[in-house]
Amino acid sequence: MKESDPVDVKTCPIRSVLRVLGGKWKPIIIVHLMDGKHRFGAIRRLLPDATQKMLTQHLRELEHDGVVARKVYPQVPPKVEYSLTAFGRTLQPLLREMRSWGLAHGARPNTAAGKRKTKVHAR
Repeated sequence: MKESDPVDVKTCPIRSVLRVLGGKWKPIIIVHLMDGKHRFGAIRRLLPDATQKMLTQHLRELEHDGVVARKVYPQVPPKVEYSLTAFGRTLQPLLREMRSWGLAHGARPNTAAGKRKTKVHAR
């Protein structure tokens, strides 16, 4: 398939990516987990603009999709750690490219992205 070929919306490979990465915070969560395991509280501190409800929802979806592993330690208070699975690590090159593109083009003032007030912390 050439880039100029018409794309069947139902089988477009980009839809597969968006099914996994779709959501305001999912790519950023994955970027932070690229550094290693994090507890929920640590992830929450890394994403101060994300609500607890949204962060919980995105982590559950990422776990359901096999991107993130959730490990619960049997202790009081409960300890839960999140890490990338082998499948989740396959997204690292894509997210690095997205970061590079964002560094090169994301600060354009006349785009909708350039006008947003929300700060997104990427590595």
